[in-house]
Amino acid sequence: MEFDNSFWATVGLVIFIGIAIYAGMPRAIVGMLDSRIRKIEDDLNQAKRLREEAQALLADYGRRRKEAEAEAADIITAAQEEAKRMRAEAEEELKDMVIRRTKAVEDRIAHAEATALSEVRSRSADVAIEAARSILTRQMAEKGDELLDASIKNIARDLN
Repeated sequence: MEFDNSFWATVGLVIFIGIAIYAGMPRAIVGMLDSRIRKIEDDLNQAKRLREEAQALLADYGRRRKEAEAEAADIITAAQEEAKRMRAEAEEELKDMVIRRTKAVEDRIAHAEATALSEVRSRSADVAIEAARSILTRQMAEKGDELLDASIKNIARDLN
């Protein structure tokens, strides 16, 4: 019987496996695999924990977003109400200002009318006085002597 190379390769492999088993290599490989399994389990547990934290943060941010939207809606509503109130106040103030200014203008007009009327009366009186003076001066020039004589007679008669 002749032994070829594959026979000797098989014998060498069997001897190698036997030495490896005798030296405790399977236990070392199993230990390495167990430690690797534990590390992978730890990584999976940590990933699971991180995922739960991320979901909790996502839920928290979702809640905060809803609260912020509600607060923004409240702020907008309050601002709209404030704007309506300010508009109503501005309209009321404008009405009051128009009334005050109208009253002030009416008072000025009344005062101007009274002043004008007073000036017209004063001017009319001045014109009447001037006209009377002019007439009296002319009459005195024409009939002054006669009037003086009549006045003297009336005084003499009144004194008696």
